[in-house]
Amino acid sequence: MSRAFVNEDQAAAQADPPVERLVSEQPNYVTANGLNQLHQRVAALNTLRSELQAQGERADQQRLADTERDLRYFSARVQSAQVVPAATSRSKVQIGSRVTFADEQGQEHSVQLVGEDEADASQGLINWGSPLGRALLGSAPGDEVLWRRPAGDQLIEVVDIEGER
Repeated sequence: MSRAFVNEDQAAAQADPPVERLVSEQPNYVTANGLNQLHQRVAALNTLRSELQAQGERADQQRLADTERDLRYFSARVQSAQVVPAATSRSKVQIGSRVTFADEQGQEHSVQLVGEDEADASQGLINWGSPLGRALLGSAPGDEVLWRRPAGDQLIEVVDIEGER
């Protein structure tokens, strides 16, 4: 057998070290739901790691290395999580608040301010530390706030605030 084939087999069995996930420097404020999601993610990653390890040499080593990297990241996020009290105020935007705001064209948008790992803009879940989250945090209904966006600053008006559901 050619030596080249042996080296290719050995290379396939090894994993490139994955690039570590960067941990944000902002405080890790999370909602109770966000902490629950972090715990679920760690449990799912532990299960996947166990399944891959049980495959022994047949396991996809790159997938195992990536899983272990993600497990380190999410375990650290659980450890640094600071659960905020449930948002109940209708007079001041807090982490966890659902906020309806109007843009300069008068179109209304609704978002909920959540922790960094819980954020999903497609679901209206906005990181409290994002430019929009920081603009809204602490505001009250009727307040106009400046949303500093990469596409240009925009004045928005807070229309309504709801607590967590």
